[in-house]
Amino acid sequence: MTEPEALDLLVESDRGRELPLPPLLRRLYGPLRMPTHRGRPHVIANFATTLDGVASLTPSGLSGGGEITGFDPHDRMVMGLLRAAADAVIVGAGTLRAVPRHRWTAERVYPKLGPAYRAFRSTRRKDPEPLNVIVSASGELDLGLPVFHSGEVRVLVVTTDLGARRLRRSAPPPWVTVVEAGKGRRLRARSILRAVGRARGGPLVLVEGGPHLLGDFLSEGRLDELFLTVAPQVAGRDARHPRLSLVEGRAFAPEHPRPASLCDVRRGGELLLLRFAFASAA
Repeated sequence: MTEPEALDLLVESDRGRELPLPPLLRRLYGPLRMPTHRGRPHVIANFATTLDGVASLTPSGLSGGGEITGFDPHDRMVMGLLRAAADAVIVGAGTLRAVPRHRWTAERVYPKLGPAYRAFRSTRRKDPEPLNVIVSASGELDLGLPVFHSGEVRVLVVTTDLGARRLRRSAPPPWVTVVEAGKGRRLRARSILRAVGRARGGPLVLVEGGPHLLGDFLSEGRLDELFLTVAPQVAGRDARHPRLSLVEGRAFAPEHPRPASLCDVRRGGELLLLRFAFASAA
C-alpha cells in the first residue's frame, strides 16, 4: 500500500486537546484533537458511506468501508489513526463475520504506517494495541477465529447470560474475557460501555460497526462524535439489493431526530472526511 498524500484541511475543529501525533502522522492528517469528560470516555464512531448513504454493498452487511471507498489509502490512514488513538475498539458480531480474519489494530489497516502508529501509542503510554470488543447477544461466535486465538490483542466479548454460558463451554483462551451485560436479544450501549470501562478504563472508545450497533449508541445518546468518510459513488437499492444504510434498526426523525454539528472537514483525493459532534451525548 502506497503512502497517501496529506489530507487537505478545509474546516478544523478546535474542540478538545491536541494529541501528540508523530511528525509523519501530523503531516498526513494535520492536528487531531479529542475532548475529554469527567467520569466517562469520549465515544466516537468511524464509518464510510456512498453519496446515498449506503454503508455496505451486500444485504447481509458482509462488506464494509473498504468496499465503499475502494480501500483508498486516505481512508485507511485515518482508520488506523483513530484505532491508534483509541483505548478500545467496539464491533458487532456482524462486522466480525464480514472480516473474520481481522484484528482491530491500526497496523492491520495500514501496515506501512505501523511504526508511526506504535510511536503514537507509546508516547501516550497506551498498551501496544487497543482492546478489541466484540458485541454478540447470542454468543454464537467462532472462537477459532484469529482475533480470539492469535493472542495478538486482548479481547472482551460482551454478551447476554445465555451467550456467556455458550461461550464459556468453548473454553476461551486467557486473553479473551467474556462478560454478561444483559438478558434477552439486545444489549444496551450503556451496558456495553460499562463492561468496557471495567475491563480497561480509558478516555477514548471507538465504535466501528455495524449500522445496527451504531443505531443503538445513537438511540441512547451514547455517541459523542461521528467520523464519516463519504465516497463519490451512488450505490442505489432495489428489490435485489436491499443494502444497509449508515444506521439500521432505529428510526429517529421526524419524531426524535439526532442533530449533529459539522466540526471538521478534510479531503483526501476524491473522498470527503467529515467529523460531526452530537450535543445530546449522555
